[in-house]
Amino acid sequence: MIAEELINQMIPALKPGDSVEQALTWMEEFKVHQLPVVQRDEYLGLVSEDTILNLIDVPEQISQVPMICQNVKASYNQHFYEVLRMASENHVEMIAVLDEGSCFLGVLTVNDTLVAFSDSIALQEPGGILVLSLEHRDYSLTEISRLVESNDAKILSTYLHHDPKDESRLNVTLKINQTDLTRIISTFERFSYQIIAKFQTKGNDDLDKDRLDMLLKYLDI
Repeated sequence: MIAEELINQMIPALKPGDSVEQALTWMEEFKVHQLPVVQRDEYLGLVSEDTILNLIDVPEQISQVPMICQNVKASYNQHFYEVLRMASENHVEMIAVLDEGSCFLGVLTVNDTLVAFSDSIALQEPGGILVLSLEHRDYSLTEISRLVESNDAKILSTYLHHDPKDESRLNVTLKINQTDLTRIISTFERFSYQIIAKFQTKGNDDLDKDRLDMLLKYLDI
């Protein structure tokens, strides 16, 4: 799924000449803490509720409010995994989406993207999830797939992100089409892979909501 497909058409865009009061009203109405600012299809940045409320003298117009994330934006055809990474790194709840001519199309929210993420890893196919930690130089999806497939299983999806405590390491999240991962875990351990998280069920076709919430919390997205 790509960014264009996740645009939330309900979230309005502010113009520089709009009032700060209007921005706060819309934030309350749409239950968000940030809104995009756009001028003639050009994305200018996000205005944040926290920024406004921390100003000593609140101005009348949005153009006078410092904006954030002017350079944080997604191309319309970027995969939502990449958008999640972008939102996590910049600690924002929405990302602007631009077309191939850099014109503003709308925003997607982290909540909407997490719904798509949860659908892709937990709802469409039954299975379990493993999170491996390994050095960048040791990462080989071919080798990881070989070990999984040696147990008559398949990798349904993967997600990579840097270990927040060690930039030299990768955390590799694997969605596997088996609900009991015991044999696969044993295989990885036999080949000295470090398993830092596992989410599996026995006798249940779907990961339940609690396990999914644990995974999303672990990924910090």
